Amino acid sequence: MSKNDDPAFWASARRHLLRYGGSFEKLIIERARGSYVYDADGRAILDFTSGQMSAILGHSHPRIVATVQAQIAELDHLFSGMLSRPVVNLAQRLAKLAPGLDKVILLSTGAEVNEAAIRLAKLVTGKHEVVAFSKSWHGMTGAAVSATFSAGRKGYGPAAVGSFAIPAPNAYRPRFTHKDGTLDWQTELDDAFALIDSQSTGNLAAFIAEPILSVGGVLDLPPGYLAALKRKCAEREMLLILDEAQTGIGRTGAMFAFERDGVTPDILTLSKTLGAGLPLAAMMTTAEIEEKAHERGYLFYTTHVSDPLTAAVGLTVLDVVEDEKLVDKARRAGDRLRQELLALQQRYDCIGDVRGRGLLIGMEIVSERKGKQPAFELGSRIGEEAMRRGLSTNIVKMPTMGSVFRIAPPLTISDEEISKGVRIFREAIDVALAAR
Repeated sequence: MSKNDDPAFWASARRHLLRYGGSFEKLIIERARGSYVYDADGRAILDFTSGQMSAILGHSHPRIVATVQAQIAELDHLFSGMLSRPVVNLAQRLAKLAPGLDKVILLSTGAEVNEAAIRLAKLVTGKHEVVAFSKSWHGMTGAAVSATFSAGRKGYGPAAVGSFAIPAPNAYRPRFTHKDGTLDWQTELDDAFALIDSQSTGNLAAFIAEPILSVGGVLDLPPGYLAALKRKCAEREMLLILDEAQTGIGRTGAMFAFERDGVTPDILTLSKTLGAGLPLAAMMTTAEIEEKAHERGYLFYTTHVSDPLTAAVGLTVLDVVEDEKLVDKARRAGDRLRQELLALQQRYDCIGDVRGRGLLIGMEIVSERKGKQPAFELGSRIGEEAMRRGLSTNIVKMPTMGSVFRIAPPLTISDEEISKGVRIFREAIDVALAAR
C-alpha cells in the first residue's frame, strides 16, 4: 500500500480541516527541494507552479535556509512600533529597484498589501470607488475581495460600496477587433471607461490591476495598454495600483512586469515572489502620496508589520536573484519553455493558445482549435495524468476564463527540468485524448 493512503492521516484531515476551495491532492507531501516536492513514498514531483506561484528560488534554497536559521536565533518579531536593520535595509533595496516609489510598508500577504494600497488611495484622494478587471484576483479580505471578480463573489453579502469592473483584454477571445480580427484594446478600454463614468458618483479613487491576470487565465495586458490605463486614471484623478504578486521579482524576465511598458504606478504591491514562498509582502508608493496620507492620519497598524525575520528573507531573495542572474534566466528559460509548448501546440489541436511572459505561461485547452470552445473535462484529465507521471500543475477551470494551465516553475529551474515537464505534458495529453 502507498504511504500516501495512510487511513489515520486522511481521517484526521476529513475530521478537522475546513475545506477552503477546490479539493486536496490525494498525496501526503513530506519534503521539498529545488524544483521538486516529494510525497510519502519518496516520489519526486516536478513543481511547475512554484508552490502557490511563489517559490521563485525553488524549495529550501540553501541561502534562504541559512538566513532563516540565523535570523530566528537573533531577531524574529517585534512590537510594531520598533524598527530593525533588515526592515530598513529591505525598504531601501526595494526603493532602489523601483525609482520613484520611495516609501515602503512591509506586511505578510498579497491581500494585506492590497488592503493597505486601497485604503491609502481612498484616504489620499478622498474618494471611495475602486475599479478592477472582471477576471481579477486581489485577495480574500474586505477591500481586496471586493476588487476580485474572478471567483467567490456570491453568497457573502454586499461587496464594498463603489466596486466596479471592466473587461480584461483578451487577445485570444477579443471583444473588439480591428479589420484583421486582432484585438482592438483601445476601443475596448474607451468603451469600458465610458460605462464606468456613467455609473460613477464622481468618487473614483483607484484602479487596481495585475499586469498579467494569472487566475484570469494568464492574460497579458497588451503593450501600450498600461500607459493608456494610467492616462485614464490621471484624467479622473485616480491612482493606479499595480498588483505584482506573481509577476514581480523577475518572474516575467524583468524585475517588475511594468518595466516593459515604461509606466510606473502610483502604488505597487508585491507579495508571493518577494518572500519566495515565505509570508512577506510590500506596498510601495511615492513620497508625495505618503506625505499626504500621513498628514491625513493614515492607519495600517498590524501585528506583523515590519517583522525582521521575513524582511531578512526578502533581502536574501533579492541577493540570490541578483547573484544568480535570475531575471535574465527567467527570460531565457521562459523563451525555451514557450518554444517547447508551441511545438506541443503544433502537435495537438486541443492546445488553443500559448501566452504569457517569462516563466509565467498560460496553455489553454480547447475542444478543437478552430472553435476555441474550452475543454474543461479534457483539461482536468490532462492535469490528473500529469500528476500520475510526476508533474504538478494548476489549471484554471472557470466558464468565463477557459481551461488554462498556469505554468510558473521556479526561476532556478534547469533546461532539463523544463523539457521533462513538457514531455510529461505530452504523455498526459496522449493518454487523455485516447480516453475521450
